[in-house]
Amino acid sequence: MLDERTYDDRDGFIWLDGKLVPWREANVHILTHALHYASSVFEGQRAYGGEIFALDQHSRRLVKSAEILGFELPWSVEEINQACRDTLAANNLSDAYVRPVAWRGSEQMGVSAQRTRPHMAIAAWDWGAYFGAAAEKGLRLDIAPWRRPAPYTAPVQAKAAGLYMIATMSKHAAEARGYNDALMFDWRGQVAEATGANAFFVKDGVLHTPTPDCFLDGITRRTVIGLAKRRGIEVIERAIWPEELESFEQFFVTGSAAEVTPVREAGPWSFEIGDLTRQLQKDYADHVRGRLA
Repeated sequence: MLDERTYDDRDGFIWLDGKLVPWREANVHILTHALHYASSVFEGQRAYGGEIFALDQHSRRLVKSAEILGFELPWSVEEINQACRDTLAANNLSDAYVRPVAWRGSEQMGVSAQRTRPHMAIAAWDWGAYFGAAAEKGLRLDIAPWRRPAPYTAPVQAKAAGLYMIATMSKHAAEARGYNDALMFDWRGQVAEATGANAFFVKDGVLHTPTPDCFLDGITRRTVIGLAKRRGIEVIERAIWPEELESFEQFFVTGSAAEVTPVREAGPWSFEIGDLTRQLQKDYADHVRGRLA
């Protein structure tokens, strides 16, 4: 279940610009460029048994996301990796969620940001199943009122904060109607992803997943594709249209927060929570904890 405490008033430490500071003192100025113009990138990662899964991949994507937005982080991938580990240890956490975030500071105001200084912070906290109890019985997804933008209109390969505005709006709309989340289409009308997780569908023992050309090719997504292929399961990455959804038997979503979560309903379409979904769910849990032989 998600922690209901506010995130500004906690015990512990947050890594901020090179040093660990008390949680409540990790603050930024109100005129921070990122607050006004969304010049911020971030990562979401999980630690299992004291080890952050795919840490190097996450750190490299953070650096790349900043580069796509036009600012360079003064910390190397190796330094970011160590800072994440230090933050986890400082908070005495073993199984946890870890959130690195980088942004442009308050040195300049206005759309231009050449004189701003890059900043970075890393927080870690105990966070259970992202979807709580709904993850076991399968999610109910509404159809999002917003669509993923075309790659020529937004930096879609960056994990950029601004790209999640429509995700928040879509998730709120879904939750107001009694759903757990929303399924987003892209600008063409093709199936894209959930608000913060990639989508997989099962038909006749084959996995089908949308081509990530306007949304993130998630680290968990790639991990699950590898696990499926290891079992000899065929994986097809392709354009998927909404009218195809009635032909799929199973549907699950993947992400660092969501892990592998089955879906039982998406708009007017229903799905079973089948053996293949449960097997990959187990394989992923075993893999991230080092139990998969």
